[in-house]
Amino acid sequence: MDPKIAYQGEPGSNSSIACQEVYPHLKPLACSSFEEAFSHLADGSAELAMIPIENSIAGRVADIHSLLPASNLQIIGEHFLRIRFDLLGIPGSKIEDAKEVHSHIHALGQCRGIIQSLNLTPVIAGDTAGSAREVRDWNDPTKVSLAPPKAAEMYGLDVLASGVEDDPTNTTRFVILGRERPLPKRGDLPEHVITTLVFRVRNVPSALFKALGGFATCGVNMTRIESYMVGAEFAATMFLVDLQGHPEDHPMKTALEELAFFTSEVKILGVYAAHSHRSN
Repeated sequence: MDPKIAYQGEPGSNSSIACQEVYPHLKPLACSSFEEAFSHLADGSAELAMIPIENSIAGRVADIHSLLPASNLQIIGEHFLRIRFDLLGIPGSKIEDAKEVHSHIHALGQCRGIIQSLNLTPVIAGDTAGSAREVRDWNDPTKVSLAPPKAAEMYGLDVLASGVEDDPTNTTRFVILGRERPLPKRGDLPEHVITTLVFRVRNVPSALFKALGGFATCGVNMTRIESYMVGAEFAATMFLVDLQGHPEDHPMKTALEELAFFTSEVKILGVYAAHSHRSN
């Protein structure tokens, strides 16, 4: 049986493109949801999963903070993908006939310019490539899709306009997940490393300020921080952070020791090589 890499979406989506760029030797396994992708990885029917975690325009993509901590899965790498969208219609259709544009909610948000200029009605679909397949199946010249360029050939559609994303630097960061394993040692990774972790602050005044203080005083750079509530009591807050460095590095080790004083829970979700995009 060919080893597989799971992703959310349909063939031709940006997630499937990311799978092919990083792991061309693995068979992409399309999933209808992030939960399904996690499940395939957890039960061994997939070796890895490619999950979009944030976009340079739209912000957070997957709710990995709620899915990953209890999943017994681990971040083993990251990938940055330049995002491109074309406006696709059925063969013979014309751009002036378009009335509705279908795509993933984030794609619609990343292509507001052409949607407004053509006075199109945006309709949310579950996936970019899936919206291209639906437009093909509907065979209606008034319905168009915003999808990656590969989707046109894959679903037999005409390109009515290409490169319609609002920002030419539009980029999505993916994390590559594997089943839980011992964290890699410092010597097993290159110089530039990312550590991703979640922590819950104690319910005391200035807890977050104190928790983060150790990273500042130790010179550990934080490239991302997000907060989210735990449960429905609106009292416990968890934070997800990306840090530059390895837990074995002295500055990081000292900062994590200080973090423990002001938190009730800390879980490292992954330690992995930083992608070259970070140095561009």
